[in-house]
Amino acid sequence: MSTSPLSKPALSQLPLTDFAKHRAALMAKMPHNSIALFPAASELTRSNDTEYAFCQNKNFLYLSGFNEPDGLLVLLKDEQGKAESILFSLAKDPLHEIWQGRRIGQVKAVQDYGVDESFVVAEIDNLLPDYLDGKSQVLFGFSDHNFAAQVFTWLKQVKSSIRQGAKTPQHLTDTDPIIAELRLIKSDNELALMRQANHISGLAHQRAMQKCQVGKFEYQLEAEILHEFARHGARHPAYACIVAGGDNANILHYTDNNAVLKNNELLLIDAGAELAGYAADITRTFPVNGKFTTEQKAIYQLVLDAKNLAINAIKPGMSFAKLNELTNAFLTQGLVDLGILTGELTELISDKKVKEYFIHGLGHWLGLDVHDVGDYHINSDREQLRLFEPGMVMTIEPGIYIPLSDLAVAEKWRGIGVRIEDNIAVTAQGFENLTANSPQTIEDIEDLMIKT
Repeated sequence: MSTSPLSKPALSQLPLTDFAKHRAALMAKMPHNSIALFPAASELTRSNDTEYAFCQNKNFLYLSGFNEPDGLLVLLKDEQGKAESILFSLAKDPLHEIWQGRRIGQVKAVQDYGVDESFVVAEIDNLLPDYLDGKSQVLFGFSDHNFAAQVFTWLKQVKSSIRQGAKTPQHLTDTDPIIAELRLIKSDNELALMRQANHISGLAHQRAMQKCQVGKFEYQLEAEILHEFARHGARHPAYACIVAGGDNANILHYTDNNAVLKNNELLLIDAGAELAGYAADITRTFPVNGKFTTEQKAIYQLVLDAKNLAINAIKPGMSFAKLNELTNAFLTQGLVDLGILTGELTELISDKKVKEYFIHGLGHWLGLDVHDVGDYHINSDREQLRLFEPGMVMTIEPGIYIPLSDLAVAEKWRGIGVRIEDNIAVTAQGFENLTANSPQTIEDIEDLMIKT
């Protein structure tokens, strides 16, 4: 086991050569005489003539490093196994660049991004049927229904020329599971980048603790978090920040962030920075006034101990199924000790009574997406049986949620919601906790907040 260093890591983006390695790994899995197609994302209109901040298609980003909309990456493999990469991207346009910003263009796409050829997006419909013609297999992501429809349009164009000697591909292959397996195992540079995303996120959680005061609004703490992200080079959050005071913490995906922070209540913040496309996903829960009550301490310490128990068990060969079994038994015993669950322990564990209060999963894969791609090997009992391997990154995030409306428990527990979440990389020796600089013990949180 290990924890990541507290000093800020240096890597803020992947070298462009890493994307060439990603492409090579994907092309190695392509059969001879095949073509693989990966579309870029398009800009989304927010209102009238303004757009949301652009977020690139993560498979396209993984393979190209190219962060402009509406492109297409084409990977070709001939009958002898020789591979070629072609990038379609937006054309250089002086007028557009005056109004909306610079474009990379086709020359620099080849020079800087390492593709073999680059053409303008307007040429896609003219050239794609020629690339498809004669190939035996087409690979593309089946989950993107709009793009799949476009692929069939191009295939129809090829089929219409059969009498002129065109040959239509006979096999279609889904690239989603192929690239998911590649993305699941992180390289050293990807891990370094995720350490930095975690470091920045940890600084933001510290700032939120320091700036928290009774009477502030949740969104004011959200602003502090976003400020800290941007101040250290992460311009965007990896997902909508959850800043949930009091009973709002019992709403798992609460993002209204508009309530007043009250004395003697807890504040749950689930927020992570996105850095060069890679996500951090950290949750901390702390008292609004800087001091835990007796009941808050009891629930918080139980969740913290459960999190540490799960993390310390992570190593190659472990699985989420085993971690869940371990954590659920521990939390069940803890809730019995507090009088929140009653009954015979083995029966409570067998009946999974803890899920009344720990109502979500223990964790998920993390990478270019917050809930990242990768097969969990789920069986018919919904157990995640996949064995951990070095290079996998996951969240571990136990929680206990007792809403004000839960009249089955003593009043002193109601309204308490606690989740604590770290980001963990599997190593050959065990694990590395990437979330190293965000306070989590009761003593460290109180000390930071009281000194502020």
